[in-house]
Amino acid sequence: MVFSRRLLTTFLKTNQQLNGWSLVTRHGYTRYTLSKNLDLLSSDDIKITNQSANKNLIIREKSRPLVIILAWLLAEKKHLSKYAEVYLNRGIDVLTVKVTPTQLVWPISGSQVVAAELLQFLHQNSICQPLYLHGFSVGAYLWSEVMVKMNRDFENYQPIINRIIGQVWDSAADVSEMEIGLPLAVFPHNKFCKAVLRKYITFHLKTFHNAATCHYLAASELFHNNLIKCPALLLVSKSDPIGSIISNEAIRKKWTNNNIKVHWKCWEDSKHVSHFLKYKSDYINTLENFLDSLILQENKDEILPQKQKVHANL
Repeated sequence: MVFSRRLLTTFLKTNQQLNGWSLVTRHGYTRYTLSKNLDLLSSDDIKITNQSANKNLIIREKSRPLVIILAWLLAEKKHLSKYAEVYLNRGIDVLTVKVTPTQLVWPISGSQVVAAELLQFLHQNSICQPLYLHGFSVGAYLWSEVMVKMNRDFENYQPIINRIIGQVWDSAADVSEMEIGLPLAVFPHNKFCKAVLRKYITFHLKTFHNAATCHYLAASELFHNNLIKCPALLLVSKSDPIGSIISNEAIRKKWTNNNIKVHWKCWEDSKHVSHFLKYKSDYINTLENFLDSLILQENKDEILPQKQKVHANL
């Protein structure tokens, strides 16, 4: 028995050194654990290097689309898999990215490290294209930290921005909702602990301005200004106090003014990041229609230069 455990441990370590941990799920796709924050899901057979110089480099013959799912706080894999399957069924690989409460509270050593890891993955894996974004709640903040890094070296990272053709934001939460959202996520059924954590978050934001709050504000500003100009789908609810309709309306207005085409879906009574749970068919239809519109637009963008080239040769 001891020998079997040692053998299994040795196998897992060896497998991690070669390709990262992988697991074939009951749905027929493979999950590759790239790090404690990143998982890659694919219905295709791929190889992933784990050498220090080219860590998490995907090796395959042809490019393949990829969606980055930016998870809500404490999201479980089984919950994210429901969204992932929508994309996997369309032949789109899925990269799930998550942060822990601790990483959220201390962004310099937490969220920004995860953002750098995600950016590095996208930078070295140009074979993953086109790209889609699908973010939930604090996932909007995490992506904002990615954009902060992009903005500091825009010329270097512009090719990544150009690969993104669509963005979906489900219950996007602004920093102003952090005092409400974090306690609800960590202690959803414990009123006392929820109240204590809320008081601490208020204290934390006031006390650790340089270590935390200023980074939240910078990220929030960039999310509102948005470096990503491709079409967006905002999924909200009138009953959501965390990803509030007021803050999302402000985002919608700002993006529209910045020439971003914004699609809007608002439900009456679904809870935070629970629109899919309550309105599954409507959610999937809305998402599928949005994704179909992106494909049509991409095809138009490919055809137009060809027509212009033909006319130029006449």
